[in-house]
Amino acid sequence: MADQKKYNIKIPEDQESGVYSNAVSVHFNGNECIIDMAYVMPNVKEPTLKVVSRVNMSHRTAESFLKVLSNAMLDFKNKNDKKEE
Repeated sequence: MADQKKYNIKIPEDQESGVYSNAVSVHFNGNECIIDMAYVMPNVKEPTLKVVSRVNMSHRTAESFLKVLSNAMLDFKNKNDKKEE
């Protein structure tokens, strides 16, 4: 993109290791998109989703996130497909 800017990303030290999520829930309302990243314990009788992170964003930011995530997944798949050849 011609208008794409480069940013430095600074991650607070207490968040550098990140959190593990194996489930996601997405909600929209008139103003924003809410993404809950959760963990569900496998092989339990009554599975419960424990939210490990919540992100609130505008609709515009959600659209941008969708494009960035989609492109990143395509790049990842293309690189792995080349390794398997």
